[in-house]
Amino acid sequence: MTPERIPPALPLDHLALRGADDAPALLLRSGPLTYQALRARVGRLSGWLSETVREPGARIACWLPKSELACLLPLAAARAGLVHVPINPLLKRAQVAHILADSGAKLLIANAARLATLEPGDCAEAEAIEEGETIVGARQSAELGPSAHDPAELAQILYTSGSTGRPKGVMLSHANLWLGAVSVAGYLELTPDDRLLGVMPLSFDYGQNQLLSGWYSGASIAPLDYLTPRDVIKAVARERLTTLAGMPPLWVQLLEQDWRDAGASLRRLTNTGGALTAELVRKLRARFPRADLYAMYGLTEAFRSTYLDPALIDDQPTSIGKAIPFAEVLVVGDDGEEAAPDEEGELVHAGPLVALGYWRDPERTAERFRPAPAWSRFGGIAAWSGDRVRRDASGLLHFVGRRDAMIKTSGNRVSPQEIEDAALATGLVAEAVALGVADARLGQAIQLVARAMPGRADAREALAGALARALPNFMIPAAIHWREALPRSANGKLDRAALAEELAG
Repeated sequence: MTPERIPPALPLDHLALRGADDAPALLLRSGPLTYQALRARVGRLSGWLSETVREPGARIACWLPKSELACLLPLAAARAGLVHVPINPLLKRAQVAHILADSGAKLLIANAARLATLEPGDCAEAEAIEEGETIVGARQSAELGPSAHDPAELAQILYTSGSTGRPKGVMLSHANLWLGAVSVAGYLELTPDDRLLGVMPLSFDYGQNQLLSGWYSGASIAPLDYLTPRDVIKAVARERLTTLAGMPPLWVQLLEQDWRDAGASLRRLTNTGGALTAELVRKLRARFPRADLYAMYGLTEAFRSTYLDPALIDDQPTSIGKAIPFAEVLVVGDDGEEAAPDEEGELVHAGPLVALGYWRDPERTAERFRPAPAWSRFGGIAAWSGDRVRRDASGLLHFVGRRDAMIKTSGNRVSPQEIEDAALATGLVAEAVALGVADARLGQAIQLVARAMPGRADAREALAGALARALPNFMIPAAIHWREALPRSANGKLDRAALAEELAG
């Protein structure tokens, strides 16, 4: 891979131009939305946005399930010259308030039920507008045509949890998103007759990329907010879907179900958000023998880094493969030099998929986004992942472990400090440590070790309810362990390693 082989990027909204007029772009419960209708609705929605927010480059936030409006906003905001800030619909008011304040959003689009949960001051500078009002306004607006924005311009901010503290915003350009769509559509070999199921939140890089890569290919996407694994199976059967993306916890649940002939139309499965195990690969291959299985690895700061050729999955079930198109993946040893075969090192991603940095956070940007090593073919600024990998003699990469303390549960990256801060904010506990413990269904289950605040005899009974009110469901601890005293290391800090060893035992 050389920089000369990278195709030119276009403004993101040009994805609406890719499909045939009468082909379905979205497979909605109300019926299919054709590409011709997609183009018209993106044009009117972008017209309404430009009339409502008259500040080029302003941030607009979306806090919605996978409705038609939520699917159209990435393209419409880009066409209007605005920066889209999708918010995970599972988040609750405290996390949403942080994102709105941190991004400086001028507009928040949400449904009535979500807006009703917000308290005075939560919207910061943002004007809150209900989803239905937005739809009505867009229908009455004049259409904007395809934009001529510089692909290097900021198009989106995706918020992702860090190893400490609150979520941070990853800045993505039109080019980042466009080339990510081209790359994935290419190596998945998507075609106009493909029909993809979108089960991951649009606030996740890969959840959104399913829309973008599908539209680049002229394919159809069926957005789905599911409550049970049966909902996924019914959608696959109802829409005769060809492509199913998931994460290990979802695969475990789906394999426990009776599919009968529901999966007969599937021809590819794609995995992200956590490593596949050899046992999980074996079961997926047995259940869906006609479907190619793609194992992938990525980080929001560089979208996607690697994928494994499906022809190799049976022999190399735990490998994360090789670099995707337009990416250069380096393994940097602890001495700063290129790691030798089978030598462990840090995964470093270079090339045009590397994000622009963290929004309004130059310190953390400087830590994660640094010059590529001298031997890089792309050079420039690279994303230093902090993840440990090794490259075998055949060139395949293997994941070794994460350097940080992030908890990965049900495909979500969760900051331990965010859970600990929520526990301390209740006034019920004096100290708290959140940890991830290996779990067959969740990947990791969140465990909280706490010491009650002196004088709070009600702490043990009240904490679980208080956390349920403050945190989204995927952040709520699976168990709370009470201690009279928490262990400390030699430097006086809470000894997380000792607690992790204890809980794992």
